[in-house]
Amino acid sequence: MSAAKVAALAYYPVKGLAGIPVEAAEAGPTGLLNDRLFMLVEPDGSFLSQRKLPAMATLHAELAGDHLRLSAAGAPDVELEIQYDGKRRDVSLFGKWFGQGVVQAAAADEWFTARLGTPAALVRVTPEHERPGWGAHRGLTGYGDAHALMITSQSSLDGLNQRILEHGGAAIPMNRFRPNIVVSGWSEPHTEDKVLRMTAGAVEIGYSARGIRCAVPTVEQSTGVKSGPEPTRTLATYRREPAYGGGVSFGVKAAVLAGGAIRVGDEIAVQEWIPDGADPAQD
Repeated sequence: MSAAKVAALAYYPVKGLAGIPVEAAEAGPTGLLNDRLFMLVEPDGSFLSQRKLPAMATLHAELAGDHLRLSAAGAPDVELEIQYDGKRRDVSLFGKWFGQGVVQAAAADEWFTARLGTPAALVRVTPEHERPGWGAHRGLTGYGDAHALMITSQSSLDGLNQRILEHGGAAIPMNRFRPNIVVSGWSEPHTEDKVLRMTAGAVEIGYSARGIRCAVPTVEQSTGVKSGPEPTRTLATYRREPAYGGGVSFGVKAAVLAGGAIRVGDEIAVQEWIPDGADPAQD
C-alpha cells in the first residue's frame, strides 16, 4: 500500500457557500484558518444552509486581507470590510447552540438576499467565540456543524461510486461532501473511520465522530441544484449508523489536537487506531 497523503485541502469562509481549494493552510483549534467563521442567518437568527437553500453552493466568498469579496455568476461583485467586532445579534445552530455573531455590512445582506430570494444576513464569530465540539475529541469549532474538520478519503469515494455505478447511477465528485482534508493512499474504503489520532504535516488530528450526512451531498455543487437520491440512496445500503440515530455516514469529523502547517502532499501518519468494533464517540 502506498503512503497515505493529503490529496486535497479546502476551507469554507462562509458556512454553506462554495469551498476554496488551497495547496497549503494553517490549522488551529477551530480547524483550517478562516474556515466557517462567517454564517448567513434568517431574521430570527437561525442559520441558513444548503439543506434549505441549495443555491448557496453557487455563491463565492473569498478573503482578501481585511476584506471579503462576494461573487456569483450573473451578479455584481461586492467587496466589504470585515467587522471583527461591533454590533452583534443573537444566532443559533440547529436549535441547540445559541450565541452571537458580529453584524457585517448591510450591502452584504442585500447581496445575499437578492441572490437567494429570502432574507439573509451575514455575521462573523465574535472575538471571544469559543464553541466546543463533541465526540471522542471535542475540540473547538467556529460556525461548523459541530466539529473543526471534515475528513474523507479517495478510497471511500471510489468505493461509493463503484456501488452507485452498479446501481445504474452516475458517479459523484468529492465536493458533494464538502471536506476540509481528503486523504489518498488508503487502499481500504473508510479507513478514516478507524483512525483515533494521526498527523498531517505539522497538524495533529483526533477523531471525534462519524460524519452523518444530511441532504447536502445530494446537491450538485456547481449548479446549486439537488440532483436526485444519490449518494444517500446508495449509502443507505451499507453505511447506516444505528448508534447515530440510523443516519448514513461518509467521512469523519475531527478535532485539531495540535495546530500547524499542512500542505497537499504531506504524509499522513497514524499514531493510534480505534479498536475493532469500537467507536469512542459513543463510549
